[in-house]
Amino acid sequence: MENSIRNTVLTWYANICRLLLAVVFVFSGFVKANDPTGFQYKLHDYATAFGLTAWVSESLLLAAAIGMAALEFALGIYLLLGFNRRFASGMSVLLMLFMTPLTLYLALENPVSDCGCFGDAVVLTNWQTFWKNVVLLLAAISVFCLRGRIVRWISRHSEWMVSVYMLLYICIFSYYTLKHLPVFDFRPYHIGADIRAGMEMPEGALPPLYETIFVMERDGEQKEFGIEDYPDESWTLVERKTILKRAGYEPPIHDFSLMSMQDGEDLTERVLADSSYTFLLVAYDLNKADDGYTDLVNEVYDYCRAHQYQFLALTASGEDEVEQWLDRTGGEYLFCGVDETTLKTVVRSNPGMLLLKEGVVVNKWANADIPDEYQLVASLDELPLAKVQVHSVMSKIFTCLLWFLVPLSLILMLDRIWNFSGRKNKHDYINPLKNKKVEMRKNIVAGNWKMNKTLQEGIALAKELNEALAADKPNCDVVICTPFIHLASVTPLVDSAVIGVGAENCADKVSGAYTGEVSAEMVASTGAQYVILGHSERRAYYGETVEILEEKVKLALANNLKPIFCIGAVLEEREANKQNEVVAAQLASVFSLSAEDFGKIVLAYEPVWAIGTGKTATPEQAQEIHAYIRSLVAEKYGQEVADNTSILYGGSCKPSNAKELFANPDVDGGLIGGAALKVADFKGIIDAFK
Repeated sequence: MENSIRNTVLTWYANICRLLLAVVFVFSGFVKANDPTGFQYKLHDYATAFGLTAWVSESLLLAAAIGMAALEFALGIYLLLGFNRRFASGMSVLLMLFMTPLTLYLALENPVSDCGCFGDAVVLTNWQTFWKNVVLLLAAISVFCLRGRIVRWISRHSEWMVSVYMLLYICIFSYYTLKHLPVFDFRPYHIGADIRAGMEMPEGALPPLYETIFVMERDGEQKEFGIEDYPDESWTLVERKTILKRAGYEPPIHDFSLMSMQDGEDLTERVLADSSYTFLLVAYDLNKADDGYTDLVNEVYDYCRAHQYQFLALTASGEDEVEQWLDRTGGEYLFCGVDETTLKTVVRSNPGMLLLKEGVVVNKWANADIPDEYQLVASLDELPLAKVQVHSVMSKIFTCLLWFLVPLSLILMLDRIWNFSGRKNKHDYINPLKNKKVEMRKNIVAGNWKMNKTLQEGIALAKELNEALAADKPNCDVVICTPFIHLASVTPLVDSAVIGVGAENCADKVSGAYTGEVSAEMVASTGAQYVILGHSERRAYYGETVEILEEKVKLALANNLKPIFCIGAVLEEREANKQNEVVAAQLASVFSLSAEDFGKIVLAYEPVWAIGTGKTATPEQAQEIHAYIRSLVAEKYGQEVADNTSILYGGSCKPSNAKELFANPDVDGGLIGGAALKVADFKGIIDAFK
């Protein structure tokens, strides 16, 4: 009872930790994919803080931003659905071991204002981020140590398709938001935002004090100026920067200032108070701006002139770059100088475009989406693009979920159709990208005679089966496990190349005063090759424990016997949804072995809950638990060992359902009871592999 409670608590704890990690990773990866350019800017801040800007290009930072989003999203989905557990849990620990010390350094030294882990969706201070990562690191270590207790929500044979689809989805989503604009705009300049309201200070609050510095150049000399002493036109602007002089309450929008580069006039209020429409072309760096859409920009400018709308271009570039841009593009519009960080926040495209009316962001576009002459066919009051269309966050989440779940459901549905379409080679289905060593896994049909047949009847049954299989060679390994009294007589009667012989049990002692017991050495001396260990009847009727079975397995292997090791849950455990927990605990008897010794084991799953209870174990249920068992082996010994381990089904297997059961990719044959006592029935099951 105490162990059961402990196991239940550990299982709940492992799955709570895994769900915590899954939710955080999925959210973090998704918001990065929603705004890869924003995370690229944050990575650039890191590179600047650590003096790495000379070593990393913008394209490399963008690739790193998308790669980080895909990694976090993938880890989150793996943990959420409970597959690729060894990789997901191990990579989670490595990721948090890297991020936790890094965020501690950020908290202590404050080289960047925030880590950017959740983009603009949730902004945390550096100390908040550090403590968040401490919790996640503890959860990741817990999940890694208890990964065998993670509940799986998807069958093993669908894993690779879901993995490929998931990565395609997040990469396509990243490309879409990169090409256009973030689907979820958490910045203060989102569509529908009132810029003037975003600049307001609460009553009594002290504002932070900033100073704007202009780095100007004349005759090779650079000098810094403030707004008060802005120089004449003989000076050329090199750089504009804003410095915090005093901390205070900072409204969401605090640095939106439009300074004409022609005469130094502040145009901010004129633009925000305009009762008509104003188009703003935003290009934070004209040297990096994409000039492939300048014809569209010029069309919008001509449209504004025709309808008497304001059109301004905003940039953080210097006057020389502005002149080069106008010469290159044929533009005739006025440029205003604006802080670079502000422009990057306003729109994630370089260039991008905003439409304002009375200080409200009516619409915004990436360069590829700037309206053309076919859209600008009337005054803006008559056009849909000039109407504020704000979609709720929930509706956007619902749309993104549909785009993710509908194709995923279709893939899984097609997978299920293919799974039951009568494939000739079930192993081809598992994953065509996997190592072909999976084909080395043996298909086995083993008969367990139990306490049936006299010596004479047993010899007759063995002879009849041997003749039947000699006439019609099987397409799988065949084993018959007989009572002890049959072994010495049956073994020499059958063709060992066609039929293997095994015992139904052996002792957990080497030799000695153990009346009624038969040792592994005695079994091997008859010429037998196999031995059934851990059968549900031995566990139930004779109290065989994990420790007893561990000794039996080791003695069987020491005597060159191949154990057929049985595991399974009873009805009460199944109804309490503890079958995975029970199976994992029973495997402890063989998980103490080396990988080499474990490779000599055949596993057999018995749905004890469906034997004599009136319940029915379906082929789908058999596949699900077999896939789970194989995943436990993979976590313990690696995927190659798991792929080469035969797992037999020990339920009510008959000629009528054998083919359907054996068609599952993780069911490698059967451990047959009553049907093994009749040659016709047993051979009918064997023939399922044909």
